[in-house]
Amino acid sequence: MSSALSTCSKCVVAAAFAAALALLGSPTTSVRAEDRSPVIDFRNGDPEINAAIAQARSTLPKFWASYDAPKPSETGHSLKARFPYPNNSGEHIWMAEVKKIGDGRYSGRFANAPRHLPGKRAGDLAEFREADISDWMFLRNGKIVGGETIRPMLKKMSKADADALRARMETP
Repeated sequence: MSSALSTCSKCVVAAAFAAALALLGSPTTSVRAEDRSPVIDFRNGDPEINAAIAQARSTLPKFWASYDAPKPSETGHSLKARFPYPNNSGEHIWMAEVKKIGDGRYSGRFANAPRHLPGKRAGDLAEFREADISDWMFLRNGKIVGGETIRPMLKKMSKADADALRARMETP
């Protein structure tokens, strides 16, 4: 795993519930300008979140295979990327409308409102590098595929939110 993804004293990971539903709710992604997604904090060294990031990164070829040649039932391809901010190694944010720029670089729109990136809002366009990808997901037949970092978050969510999100996952 990249040291950039695992060296923070407090990694902030936007919760997937509201973002996933907004991001993956329709084949044509529309990012909301005002995002009220809950935020779930994970401290550096959290074994579950680090394992989830490692798993997501190891299965990234599955994402790219679907992204490059999606089946009619596969939509809403999104990546979670790490954006650095001072005194921390970064905030992990879901990115919608992902595009390959080339040379290991990508662009997308923030699907969550960044909490630690002054002047940035949900819907803003941003660039990131392949090394900063911490998760991926898309919909297949209306169910979330991927989303490894969602699983550790379920324990920290309300039962109602966790149950609703599990119901949307292809493999809960």
